[in-house]
Amino acid sequence: MQPKTKTALKRIGLVLLWSGVLAGFAVLLAAAVHDKESEKCKGIHVTLRGDDRNAFINEKDIKQLIVNDKSQNPVGTPISQINLANLERVVESDPWVRSAELYLDNQDVLNVNVVQRDPVARVFTFSGSSFYLDEQGERIPVSDRFSARVPVFTGFPTDAVQLRKEDSLLYAQIGDMARFISADTFWNAQVEQVMITGDRKFEITPKLGDHVIVFGDGTDIDTKFSKLLIFYREGLSKAGWNTYSRINIAYHEEVIGTRRDGKSAPPPPMYRDSSIADVTMDADLAPPAAVTNPKPADKPAVEKPKPAAKPVKPVKPASRPIARPASRNSGPTPKAVYSKPNQRNRN
Repeated sequence: MQPKTKTALKRIGLVLLWSGVLAGFAVLLAAAVHDKESEKCKGIHVTLRGDDRNAFINEKDIKQLIVNDKSQNPVGTPISQINLANLERVVESDPWVRSAELYLDNQDVLNVNVVQRDPVARVFTFSGSSFYLDEQGERIPVSDRFSARVPVFTGFPTDAVQLRKEDSLLYAQIGDMARFISADTFWNAQVEQVMITGDRKFEITPKLGDHVIVFGDGTDIDTKFSKLLIFYREGLSKAGWNTYSRINIAYHEEVIGTRRDGKSAPPPPMYRDSSIADVTMDADLAPPAAVTNPKPADKPAVEKPKPAAKPVKPVKPASRPIARPASRNSGPTPKAVYSKPNQRNRN
């Protein structure tokens, strides 16, 4: 046999051999897939991710969602007949579930990974109804089973889901303030309640201290809380936590404290106490400048009596002119005047 013929036969044999191997592998794979699909789901395993302090939903609730519809219950159902995408939509329909991921492992167990919603605030409306607000600013219904320990906002003006422009802005400010408070350990423990006033501003009731914090609108949140923390450290730690009835941090680079007893006392550096006397530079309120004694006016000349049959009485000299205060323009510049202490609440 020619060498070329032998080489050709060897090549043909190798091709047939590898073709048979591949065909056998494909048959085995098809059989394994068929057997796998014919197997049935043996159970459900649920994994919850989120804040462990919020127990609004648990593994039992997730399993109940999946097996509630008997036609879609995966347990005991052939794997080929399980619609994972549909089951994910069922789980995500729960308002306390943010997202869900389902898959089957090698032990034919349905794994359900759930990310739950974590509330950052509870909002009460004028009508008395309430809802939770999560980190993404979405509403979460309240639960009869559990109440989250989050800051409470009261006085939200509407129950409507579709908000007007002014209500939408207020809603966004609530979310920003709630996220800031929840992320800070101290303020999360200190803030008891945030009241929404009629002009859509915020007033905070703290857990420690018998005072109200006038926050203003929901802007410059970090700056305002930083000012308040300095005032706590430099002012209340020395004067006492119940010395002030109101602490106003709504103004730029300023904290105004209203004392409960109305006494005047120097506040901490950089800050102003509303019980301190106001200072005014208004010249209209200044006392008149001292007036020097004016020179007496010259006496008018006395007319000599004309020759007449009867003597004429001499005319009395004119009275001195009344001294007038010097004009503001002519006198010295008036000094600052300290008015009486203002006991009214400026806030």
